[in-house]
Amino acid sequence: MNLRKYFLASALAISLASITTGCSIFGGDKDTIEISPSPETQTPFPLSQLWSNSLSGNTKIYSQLSPTVNNNIVYAAGRGGEVKAIELSTGKTLWNIDLSNSSFFHSQSALLSGGVSADDKYVYLGSERANVYALDKNNGNIIWQKQAKGEVLAKPIAPENEVIIRTTNGYLQAFEQDTGNLAWEIQMDDEPTLSLRGQSNPTAAYGAIILGDDSGHVNAYFTKDGQLIWQQRISQPSGSTEIAKLNDVDTTPIVEQGLVYAIGYNGNIAALDLSNGQIIWKKALSSTHSFVMNQDRIFVVDQDDNLYALSKNGGSIIWKQSDLLHRQLTNPIIYQNYVIVGDYEGYLYLIDINSGDIISKTQVSSSGLANEPVVADNKIIIQAKNGNVYTFGQK
Repeated sequence: MNLRKYFLASALAISLASITTGCSIFGGDKDTIEISPSPETQTPFPLSQLWSNSLSGNTKIYSQLSPTVNNNIVYAAGRGGEVKAIELSTGKTLWNIDLSNSSFFHSQSALLSGGVSADDKYVYLGSERANVYALDKNNGNIIWQKQAKGEVLAKPIAPENEVIIRTTNGYLQAFEQDTGNLAWEIQMDDEPTLSLRGQSNPTAAYGAIILGDDSGHVNAYFTKDGQLIWQQRISQPSGSTEIAKLNDVDTTPIVEQGLVYAIGYNGNIAALDLSNGQIIWKKALSSTHSFVMNQDRIFVVDQDDNLYALSKNGGSIIWKQSDLLHRQLTNPIIYQNYVIVGDYEGYLYLIDINSGDIISKTQVSSSGLANEPVVADNKIIIQAKNGNVYTFGQK
Protein backbone atom coordinates (compact mmCIF):
# COMPACT_ATOMS: atom_id res chain seq x y z
CA MET A 1 0.00 0.00 0.00
CA ASN A 2 1.36 3.41 -0.98
CA LEU A 3 0.60 5.57 2.05
CA ARG A 4 2.00 8.78 0.64
CA LYS A 5 -0.78 8.80 -1.95
CA TYR A 6 -3.42 8.15 0.68
CA PHE A 7 -2.16 11.06 2.79
CA LEU A 8 -2.36 13.44 -0.14
CA ALA A 9 -5.78 12.16 -1.15
CA SER A 10 -7.00 12.91 2.39
CA ALA A 11 -5.51 16.39 2.32
CA LEU A 12 -7.16 17.14 -1.00
CA ALA A 13 -10.47 15.77 0.28
CA ILE A 14 -10.33 18.20 3.24
CA SER A 15 -9.47 21.01 0.85
CA LEU A 16 -12.33 20.00 -1.43
CA ALA A 17 -14.77 20.09 1.47
CA SER A 18 -13.73 23.66 2.21
CA ILE A 19 -14.10 24.61 -1.43
CA THR A 20 -17.59 23.12 -1.68
CA THR A 21 -18.89 24.89 1.42
CA GLY A 22 -17.27 28.20 0.60
CA CYS A 23 -15.05 28.13 3.69
CA SER A 24 -11.30 28.28 3.94
CA ILE A 25 -9.12 25.76 5.77
CA PHE A 26 -6.60 28.57 6.19
CA GLY A 27 -9.04 30.86 7.99
CA GLY A 28 -9.28 33.69 5.48
CA ASP A 29 -11.71 34.48 2.69
CA LYS A 30 -8.86 35.14 0.29
CA ASP A 31 -8.01 31.43 0.32
CA THR A 32 -11.53 30.32 -0.57
CA ILE A 33 -11.98 28.86 -4.03
CA GLU A 34 -15.46 29.32 -5.44
CA ILE A 35 -17.05 26.57 -7.48
CA SER A 36 -18.88 27.92 -10.51
CA PRO A 37 -22.59 27.11 -10.50
CA SER A 38 -23.70 24.71 -13.20
CA PRO A 39 -24.48 27.06 -16.11
CA GLU A 40 -28.01 27.35 -17.46
CA THR A 41 -28.48 26.20 -21.04
CA GLN A 42 -31.36 26.95 -23.41
CA THR A 43 -31.02 24.05 -25.83
CA PRO A 44 -32.57 20.72 -24.76
CA PHE A 45 -30.12 17.85 -24.41
CA PRO A 46 -30.25 16.21 -27.86
CA LEU A 47 -29.58 12.65 -26.66
CA SER A 48 -31.79 10.25 -24.73
CA GLN A 49 -30.82 7.73 -22.09
CA LEU A 50 -31.02 4.37 -23.81
CA TRP A 51 -30.36 2.15 -20.80
CA SER A 52 -28.66 1.89 -17.45
CA ASN A 53 -27.12 -1.06 -15.65
CA SER A 54 -26.27 -1.14 -11.96
CA LEU A 55 -22.93 -1.94 -10.36
CA SER A 56 -21.75 -1.19 -6.86
CA GLY A 57 -19.65 1.92 -6.38
CA ASN A 58 -18.38 4.18 -3.61
CA THR A 59 -19.02 7.88 -3.96
CA LYS A 60 -16.46 8.82 -1.29
CA ILE A 61 -13.48 6.87 -2.64
CA TYR A 62 -11.13 7.96 -5.42
CA SER A 63 -11.42 5.58 -8.36
CA GLN A 64 -10.25 5.47 -11.96
CA LEU A 65 -12.71 2.72 -12.86
CA SER A 66 -14.41 3.36 -16.18
CA PRO A 67 -15.98 1.02 -18.72
CA THR A 68 -14.43 -0.17 -21.94
CA VAL A 69 -16.12 -1.36 -25.13
CA ASN A 70 -14.94 -4.23 -27.32
CA ASN A 71 -16.95 -5.67 -30.23
CA ASN A 72 -20.13 -3.89 -29.08
CA ILE A 73 -19.92 -5.29 -25.55
CA VAL A 74 -19.43 -2.99 -22.56
CA TYR A 75 -17.16 -4.32 -19.82
CA ALA A 76 -17.50 -2.54 -16.50
CA ALA A 77 -16.51 -3.11 -12.88
CA GLY A 78 -17.46 -1.94 -9.41
CA ARG A 79 -14.95 -1.27 -6.65
CA GLY A 80 -16.19 -4.14 -4.51
CA GLY A 81 -15.38 -6.74 -7.17
CA GLU A 82 -18.42 -7.03 -9.43
CA VAL A 83 -17.56 -7.25 -13.14
CA LYS A 84 -20.14 -7.26 -15.92
CA ALA A 85 -20.33 -7.76 -19.66
CA ILE A 86 -23.23 -5.70 -21.02
CA GLU A 87 -24.70 -5.75 -24.52
CA LEU A 88 -24.16 -2.28 -25.95
CA SER A 89 -27.36 -2.18 -28.00
CA THR A 90 -29.76 -3.25 -25.24
CA GLY A 91 -28.06 -2.91 -21.84
CA LYS A 92 -28.67 -6.61 -21.18
CA THR A 93 -26.21 -8.27 -18.80
CA LEU A 94 -24.40 -11.09 -20.62
CA TRP A 95 -22.39 -12.27 -17.63
CA ASN A 96 -21.68 -11.09 -14.13
CA ILE A 97 -18.97 -12.24 -11.72
CA ASP A 98 -17.74 -11.21 -8.28
CA LEU A 99 -13.99 -10.98 -7.60
CA SER A 100 -14.40 -10.22 -3.91
CA ASN A 101 -13.25 -12.76 -1.37
CA SER A 102 -16.66 -13.53 0.08
CA SER A 103 -18.27 -16.37 1.98
CA PHE A 104 -21.24 -16.83 4.29
CA PHE A 105 -19.16 -15.65 7.27
CA HIS A 106 -16.75 -13.20 5.67
CA SER A 107 -16.61 -10.58 2.94
CA GLN A 108 -13.52 -8.77 1.67
CA SER A 109 -13.82 -6.17 -1.08
CA ALA A 110 -11.67 -6.69 -4.16
CA LEU A 111 -10.88 -2.93 -4.17
CA LEU A 112 -10.82 -2.83 -7.96
CA SER A 113 -9.15 0.37 -9.05
CA GLY A 114 -7.22 -0.05 -12.30
CA GLY A 115 -9.49 0.75 -15.21
CA VAL A 116 -11.04 -2.05 -17.24
CA SER A 117 -9.46 -3.01 -20.56
CA ALA A 118 -10.26 -5.75 -23.06
CA ASP A 119 -8.94 -7.38 -26.22
CA ASP A 120 -10.16 -10.22 -28.44
CA LYS A 121 -9.62 -12.83 -25.71
CA TYR A 122 -9.57 -11.36 -22.23
CA VAL A 123 -10.76 -8.62 -19.89
CA TYR A 124 -8.06 -7.13 -17.62
CA LEU A 125 -8.34 -5.36 -14.27
CA GLY A 126 -6.10 -4.28 -11.40
CA SER A 127 -6.77 -3.57 -7.74
CA GLU A 128 -5.55 -1.68 -4.70
CA ARG A 129 -4.79 -5.09 -3.20
CA ALA A 130 -2.09 -5.45 -5.90
CA ASN A 131 -4.04 -8.12 -7.77
CA VAL A 132 -4.07 -8.33 -11.56
CA TYR A 133 -6.84 -10.31 -13.27
CA ALA A 134 -7.37 -11.74 -16.74
CA LEU A 135 -10.96 -12.88 -17.35
CA ASP A 136 -12.42 -14.86 -20.24
CA LYS A 137 -14.33 -12.22 -22.16
CA ASN A 138 -17.01 -14.76 -23.17
CA ASN A 139 -18.09 -15.81 -19.68
CA GLY A 140 -16.06 -13.89 -17.08
CA ASN A 141 -14.18 -16.93 -15.78
CA ILE A 142 -10.84 -16.10 -14.18
CA ILE A 143 -8.07 -17.21 -16.55
CA TRP A 144 -5.37 -16.08 -14.15
CA GLN A 145 -4.87 -13.89 -11.12
CA LYS A 146 -1.41 -12.62 -10.16
CA GLN A 147 0.11 -10.49 -7.46
CA ALA A 148 1.72 -7.26 -8.64
CA LYS A 149 4.52 -5.36 -6.88
CA GLY A 150 2.08 -2.75 -5.62
CA GLU A 151 -1.44 -1.41 -5.96
CA VAL A 152 -2.66 -0.89 -9.52
CA LEU A 153 -4.49 2.37 -10.26
CA ALA A 154 -3.66 2.58 -13.97
CA LYS A 155 -5.47 0.64 -16.68
CA PRO A 156 -3.65 -2.52 -17.83
CA ILE A 157 -2.78 -2.73 -21.53
CA ALA A 158 -2.01 -5.82 -23.59
CA PRO A 159 0.38 -5.19 -26.50
CA GLU A 160 2.36 -8.00 -28.17
CA ASN A 161 0.90 -10.88 -26.10
CA GLU A 162 1.88 -9.27 -22.79
CA VAL A 163 -0.20 -7.53 -20.12
CA ILE A 164 1.56 -4.38 -18.93
CA ILE A 165 0.72 -2.90 -15.55
CA ARG A 166 2.15 0.03 -13.65
CA THR A 167 2.10 0.10 -9.83
CA THR A 168 1.92 3.09 -7.51
CA ASN A 169 5.32 2.30 -5.99
CA GLY A 170 7.09 2.69 -9.31
CA TYR A 171 7.18 -0.76 -10.91
CA LEU A 172 6.40 -1.57 -14.52
CA GLN A 173 5.56 -5.26 -14.96
CA ALA A 174 4.77 -7.46 -17.96
CA PHE A 175 2.77 -10.68 -17.56
CA GLU A 176 2.36 -13.29 -20.29
CA GLN A 177 -1.09 -12.82 -21.78
CA ASP A 178 -2.26 -16.45 -21.66
CA THR A 179 -0.59 -17.69 -18.47
CA GLY A 180 0.02 -14.65 -16.29
CA ASN A 181 3.64 -15.68 -15.82
CA LEU A 182 5.96 -12.73 -15.19
CA ALA A 183 7.81 -11.87 -18.40
CA TRP A 184 9.83 -8.95 -17.02
CA GLU A 185 9.71 -6.16 -14.49
CA ILE A 186 11.61 -2.95 -13.89
CA GLN A 187 11.60 -0.33 -11.19
CA MET A 188 11.23 3.16 -12.52
CA ASP A 189 13.14 6.12 -11.08
CA ASP A 190 12.73 6.82 -7.37
CA GLU A 191 9.24 8.05 -6.58
CA PRO A 192 8.87 11.43 -4.80
CA THR A 193 7.85 11.63 -1.15
CA LEU A 194 4.46 13.09 -2.03
CA SER A 195 2.42 12.75 -5.21
CA LEU A 196 -1.11 12.93 -6.52
CA ARG A 197 -3.26 9.84 -6.16
CA GLY A 198 -3.43 8.79 -9.77
CA GLN A 199 -1.36 7.07 -12.40
CA SER A 200 -0.62 7.57 -16.07
CA ASN A 201 -2.22 4.83 -18.15
CA PRO A 202 0.51 3.37 -20.38
CA THR A 203 0.23 3.76 -24.15
CA ALA A 204 1.72 1.17 -26.53
CA ALA A 205 3.04 2.20 -29.95
CA TYR A 206 5.67 0.87 -32.37
CA GLY A 207 7.18 -1.61 -29.92
CA ALA A 208 7.36 0.91 -27.09
CA ILE A 209 5.42 1.66 -23.93
CA ILE A 210 4.94 5.37 -23.23
CA LEU A 211 3.85 6.65 -19.82
CA GLY A 212 4.29 9.49 -17.38
CA ASP A 213 5.71 9.23 -13.87
CA ASP A 214 5.36 11.07 -10.56
CA SER A 215 8.55 13.06 -11.05
CA GLY A 216 7.55 15.13 -14.07
CA HIS A 217 8.83 12.83 -16.83
CA VAL A 218 7.45 11.10 -19.88
CA ASN A 219 9.20 7.75 -20.39
CA ALA A 220 9.51 5.29 -23.26
CA TYR A 221 10.38 1.60 -22.65
CA PHE A 222 10.83 -1.33 -25.00
CA THR A 223 7.77 -3.59 -24.87
CA LYS A 224 9.89 -6.74 -25.24
CA ASP A 225 12.03 -6.31 -22.12
CA GLY A 226 11.21 -3.02 -20.37
CA GLN A 227 14.52 -1.35 -21.12
CA LEU A 228 14.42 2.44 -21.05
CA ILE A 229 14.56 4.07 -24.49
CA TRP A 230 14.33 7.70 -23.43
CA GLN A 231 13.07 9.97 -20.68
CA GLN A 232 11.98 13.59 -20.99
CA ARG A 233 10.95 16.06 -18.29
CA ILE A 234 7.83 18.15 -19.02
CA SER A 235 7.01 19.27 -15.46
CA GLN A 236 9.45 20.87 -13.05
CA PRO A 237 8.97 21.08 -9.25
CA SER A 238 8.70 24.66 -7.99
CA GLY A 239 7.27 26.63 -5.09
CA SER A 240 7.91 26.62 -1.36
CA THR A 241 5.39 24.00 -0.19
CA GLU A 242 5.25 20.26 -0.82
CA ILE A 243 1.95 20.57 -2.68
CA ALA A 244 3.31 23.41 -4.83
CA LYS A 245 6.21 21.13 -5.78
CA LEU A 246 3.97 18.35 -7.10
CA ASN A 247 4.80 17.64 -10.72
CA ASP A 248 3.13 14.33 -11.57
CA VAL A 249 2.45 13.29 -15.15
CA ASP A 250 -0.68 11.26 -14.42
CA THR A 251 -2.31 11.67 -17.81
CA THR A 252 -2.38 9.16 -20.65
CA PRO A 253 0.05 10.07 -23.47
CA ILE A 254 -1.26 10.10 -27.03
CA VAL A 255 0.97 8.91 -29.89
CA GLU A 256 0.20 10.19 -33.36
CA GLN A 257 2.28 10.60 -36.52
CA GLY A 258 5.62 10.17 -34.80
CA LEU A 259 4.83 12.50 -31.91
CA VAL A 260 4.00 11.86 -28.25
CA TYR A 261 1.60 14.37 -26.69
CA ALA A 262 1.58 14.63 -22.88
CA ILE A 263 0.75 17.04 -20.08
CA GLY A 264 1.90 17.36 -16.46
CA TYR A 265 0.67 18.86 -13.20
CA ASN A 266 2.35 22.22 -12.45
CA GLY A 267 4.04 21.83 -15.82
CA ASN A 268 3.53 21.91 -19.57
CA ILE A 269 1.65 20.31 -22.37
CA ALA A 270 4.22 19.14 -24.88
CA ALA A 271 4.74 17.33 -28.14
CA LEU A 272 7.79 15.03 -28.11
CA ASP A 273 9.60 13.17 -30.86
CA LEU A 274 8.61 9.51 -30.48
CA SER A 275 12.03 8.25 -31.56
CA ASN A 276 14.15 10.14 -29.02
CA GLY A 277 11.88 12.13 -26.68
CA GLN A 278 13.13 15.53 -27.81
CA ILE A 279 10.64 18.35 -27.24
CA ILE A 280 9.15 19.62 -30.50
CA TRP A 281 7.02 22.25 -28.75
CA LYS A 282 5.68 22.92 -25.28
CA LYS A 283 3.24 25.33 -23.68
CA ALA A 284 2.77 26.20 -20.02
CA LEU A 285 -0.45 24.44 -19.04
CA SER A 286 -1.08 22.25 -16.01
CA SER A 287 -3.47 19.35 -15.69
CA THR A 288 -4.18 15.97 -14.14
CA HIS A 289 -6.67 15.25 -16.93
CA SER A 290 -6.01 13.10 -19.93
CA PHE A 291 -6.90 14.94 -23.12
CA VAL A 292 -8.37 14.16 -26.51
CA MET A 293 -7.50 15.23 -30.05
CA ASN A 294 -9.05 15.49 -33.49
CA GLN A 295 -7.32 16.23 -36.79
CA ASP A 296 -5.99 19.66 -35.85
CA ARG A 297 -6.88 20.40 -32.23
CA ILE A 298 -6.16 19.22 -28.69
CA PHE A 299 -8.93 19.49 -26.10
CA VAL A 300 -7.75 19.58 -22.51
CA VAL A 301 -9.13 20.44 -19.06
CA ASP A 302 -6.61 22.23 -16.84
CA GLN A 303 -6.23 21.83 -13.07
CA ASP A 304 -8.75 24.65 -12.43
CA ASP A 305 -11.29 23.07 -14.84
CA ASN A 306 -10.86 25.52 -17.69
CA LEU A 307 -11.45 23.71 -20.98
CA TYR A 308 -9.13 24.60 -23.86
CA ALA A 309 -8.96 23.93 -27.55
CA LEU A 310 -5.30 24.13 -28.61
CA SER A 311 -3.60 23.90 -31.96
CA LYS A 312 -1.77 20.61 -32.46
CA ASN A 313 0.90 22.60 -34.24
CA GLY A 314 2.48 24.58 -31.42
CA GLY A 315 -0.24 24.58 -28.76
CA SER A 316 -1.70 28.03 -29.44
CA ILE A 317 -5.09 28.66 -27.80
CA ILE A 318 -8.06 28.52 -30.19
CA TRP A 319 -10.73 28.92 -27.52
CA LYS A 320 -11.11 28.71 -23.75
CA GLN A 321 -14.25 27.77 -21.80
CA SER A 322 -14.20 28.98 -18.17
CA ASP A 323 -17.81 28.58 -17.04
CA LEU A 324 -17.13 25.27 -15.28
CA LEU A 325 -14.36 26.34 -12.91
CA HIS A 326 -13.59 23.92 -10.05
CA ARG A 327 -16.50 21.61 -10.92
CA GLN A 328 -14.14 18.59 -10.83
CA LEU A 329 -14.59 17.80 -14.50
CA THR A 330 -13.98 14.44 -16.10
CA ASN A 331 -11.50 13.97 -18.90
CA PRO A 332 -12.99 15.29 -22.15
CA ILE A 333 -14.11 13.18 -25.09
CA ILE A 334 -15.25 14.03 -28.61
CA TYR A 335 -18.75 13.07 -29.77
CA GLN A 336 -19.82 14.21 -33.23
CA ASN A 337 -19.44 18.03 -33.16
CA TYR A 338 -19.17 18.27 -29.40
CA VAL A 339 -16.57 18.07 -26.68
CA ILE A 340 -18.15 16.31 -23.69
CA VAL A 341 -17.24 16.53 -20.01
CA GLY A 342 -19.02 15.48 -16.80
CA ASP A 343 -18.82 17.02 -13.33
CA TYR A 344 -19.03 16.21 -9.62
CA GLU A 345 -22.79 16.86 -9.49
CA GLY A 346 -23.41 14.33 -12.24
CA TYR A 347 -24.03 16.73 -15.11
CA LEU A 348 -22.92 15.88 -18.63
CA TYR A 349 -22.16 18.89 -20.84
CA LEU A 350 -22.14 19.18 -24.62
CA ILE A 351 -19.72 21.89 -25.76
CA ASP A 352 -19.50 23.16 -29.32
CA ILE A 353 -16.24 21.84 -30.75
CA ASN A 354 -15.67 24.96 -32.88
CA SER A 355 -16.63 27.78 -30.50
CA GLY A 356 -16.30 26.32 -27.00
CA ASP A 357 -19.87 27.37 -26.12
CA ILE A 358 -21.81 25.12 -23.73
CA ILE A 359 -24.80 23.98 -25.79
CA SER A 360 -26.75 21.76 -23.41
CA LYS A 361 -26.52 19.59 -20.31
CA THR A 362 -28.27 16.77 -18.52
CA GLN A 363 -27.88 15.27 -15.06
CA VAL A 364 -26.91 11.63 -15.39
CA SER A 365 -26.63 10.74 -11.69
CA SER A 366 -26.71 12.81 -8.52
CA SER A 367 -23.84 10.65 -7.22
CA GLY A 368 -21.53 12.52 -9.58
CA LEU A 369 -19.28 11.70 -12.53
CA ALA A 370 -15.54 11.23 -12.07
CA ASN A 371 -14.24 9.37 -15.12
CA GLU A 372 -14.48 10.15 -18.79
CA PRO A 373 -17.30 8.82 -20.95
CA VAL A 374 -16.62 6.32 -23.71
CA VAL A 375 -17.93 6.65 -27.26
CA ALA A 376 -18.85 3.53 -29.24
CA ASP A 377 -21.35 2.88 -32.03
CA ASN A 378 -22.46 6.53 -31.89
CA LYS A 379 -23.37 6.12 -28.23
CA ILE A 380 -21.98 7.68 -25.06
CA ILE A 381 -21.28 5.29 -22.18
CA ILE A 382 -20.44 6.65 -18.74
CA GLN A 383 -20.10 5.21 -15.25
CA ALA A 384 -21.24 7.29 -12.28
CA LYS A 385 -19.58 7.36 -8.87
CA ASN A 386 -22.24 5.03 -7.49
CA GLY A 387 -21.04 2.44 -10.02
CA ASN A 388 -24.05 2.52 -12.37
CA VAL A 389 -23.39 2.55 -16.11
CA TYR A 390 -25.51 4.78 -18.37
CA THR A 391 -25.74 4.95 -22.14
CA PHE A 392 -27.00 7.89 -24.19
CA GLY A 393 -27.71 8.12 -27.90
CA GLN A 394 -30.26 9.00 -30.51
CA LYS A 395 -33.42 6.90 -30.39
